[in-house]
Amino acid sequence: MPRVASIHRKTNETEVRVKLNLDGRGKARISTGIRFFDHMLELVTRHGGLDLQLAANGDLDVDQHHTVEDLGIALGEAVRQALGSKRGILRAGYFLMPMDETLASAAIDFSGRAHCVCQWRFSARQVGDLQTELVEDFFRGFAQAAAANVHLRLIYGRSSHHQVEALFKAFARALRFATTRDRQLQRVLPSTKGLI
Repeated sequence: MPRVASIHRKTNETEVRVKLNLDGRGKARISTGIRFFDHMLELVTRHGGLDLQLAANGDLDVDQHHTVEDLGIALGEAVRQALGSKRGILRAGYFLMPMDETLASAAIDFSGRAHCVCQWRFSARQVGDLQTELVEDFFRGFAQAAAANVHLRLIYGRSSHHQVEALFKAFARALRFATTRDRQLQRVLPSTKGLI
């Protein structure tokens, strides 16, 4: 079965459309109105091994917050929908991402319970045209909508650009591993509870 999803999220502040194929080839068509954020989501697509079409129209004249958070929610909803029953997936994944002088880690568990832990401090308030304080809002929105545990940590680094990029790459690689189909346990739900 193809693991695909289509999400349309519309609020008074944003309108987001997402088409996702978890078993893609890293193809991206992304337009959020925030160019650096487009780049980060393109990284998630390529490093996550998925195909993603994402278009957002948000109230950027007010602030970036609504757009960035709603994109996290919409992407989380899409991943949750594409995973379906979650039978046969590895469920949990982690990755340690070096990027020049920076090192970041990510761990994801599609446990059915939403929790997000973000540990970092960026020296710059903005990278490109993205407000760095909103990076946490994106990942929290994703964790909530995907019903996943998402833990991200910046271990060290100098460049704020590298720090943000390493976190998104680590997240993508952990996501890719966690959503991978387990050949050994193809029809098994990855939980002893019998429910995720």
